[in-house]
Amino acid sequence: MNSLLITGGRVIDPASGFDAPADVLIRNGVIEAVGANLRGDGCPVLNAQGSIVAPGFIDMHVHLRDPGLEHAETIETGGKSAAAGGFTTICCMPNTIPVNDSAMVTSYILQRARETSPVNVYPIGAITKGSLGEELAAIGSMKDAGIVAISDDGRPVMNARIMRRAMELAKALDLTVIDHCEDLNLSAGGDMHEGPQSVKLGLRGIPSASEDVMVARDLLLSELTGARYHVAHLSTKRSVAMVGFAKSRGLNVSCEVTPHHFAITDEELCTYDSNYRMKPPLRRDEDVEAVIEGLVSGVIDAIATDHAPHAGSEKMQEFERCPFGITGLDTAIGLSLAELIHKGRISVNRMIALFTTGPAGILKLDRGTLRPGAPGDVTVFDLDTKWTYDVQQSFSKSRNSPFHGRVFRGGPVATVVGGSIKWTRN
Repeated sequence: MNSLLITGGRVIDPASGFDAPADVLIRNGVIEAVGANLRGDGCPVLNAQGSIVAPGFIDMHVHLRDPGLEHAETIETGGKSAAAGGFTTICCMPNTIPVNDSAMVTSYILQRARETSPVNVYPIGAITKGSLGEELAAIGSMKDAGIVAISDDGRPVMNARIMRRAMELAKALDLTVIDHCEDLNLSAGGDMHEGPQSVKLGLRGIPSASEDVMVARDLLLSELTGARYHVAHLSTKRSVAMVGFAKSRGLNVSCEVTPHHFAITDEELCTYDSNYRMKPPLRRDEDVEAVIEGLVSGVIDAIATDHAPHAGSEKMQEFERCPFGITGLDTAIGLSLAELIHKGRISVNRMIALFTTGPAGILKLDRGTLRPGAPGDVTVFDLDTKWTYDVQQSFSKSRNSPFHGRVFRGGPVATVVGGSIKWTRN
């Protein structure tokens, strides 16, 4: 039970440095061995010929909308979408109804995940009560209940004193502080990136500075407190530079980037398609290039989707009125292959690390490796098979993706969680 022999693939495990044709044997839900010509003694076999076998991919930034907004997504549908996208573990943000600011909500999420999700789900707790930025949430009891980090994602903590106290408490509790870096006063009323394109389209702009000043503030607070600090969905040239400088100074900081922020620019908004409305907004070519350079240099530690489902009745409004955000679990591997691997920007090993050891290290998860004894989570993907993304076939309840109809080269083949096959490409 929960045993599996994966044969015929190229096994890449950045955590151990392993990269060779090999088999992977999972027994009783954990990795038993990685090597040539392994024997499964009657356990099921997954043929990975022509594919890459990697540790289970981790998405550290997902919105599951459950509890309270189940019309847009549930823990079950989000988990199924994750499995189909090649992810074995997802971390869900706290902006639900009610906000995950208590052990009760944390426990509910974990219970629902155990009952309905095909993949592992780790909750991220709120920094402040109700994510209102006024009073710290019950962070200690949430950690006891199972959160792996804290964030008021989508509603950044504007009060620097409260953020300092949150960092001090998080350090004491050994938790990572994740911030959606946006000065709400600078971005107020904005629809897209502020620049020539916003002027051309007659849409209100969100300046890069709205992200940059918050990144700068948080880096100073991280230095002051010694907290483990993570920048969510980084998107600007200056933010990349500031995080790189902070790392060179020895600060305990990390950052992530989404596939859409290295795959498309604000030029895509020429059609006023609401599926391109997101926060942070799509940026300029120079920002996209800086983000990719950050992935190349190692400044950026992880790729995360910021999967943000919205029901069609909400998203398909006028551009200025619809909510921000797009789905991302289905297309993350395809976009990463298209923009980073097939264009020769990074190696396959580096891409795998951005989905495995990167997020696992940031959140201190016991996952992201194929070492014997590790959980039997495996992502199998290939580099060349062409496929077309049909948003109507997604397991997600929502359809707000700008990538519908896009042809990809390479993508997920199979998703294995705890030694059990949760999804395979037909």
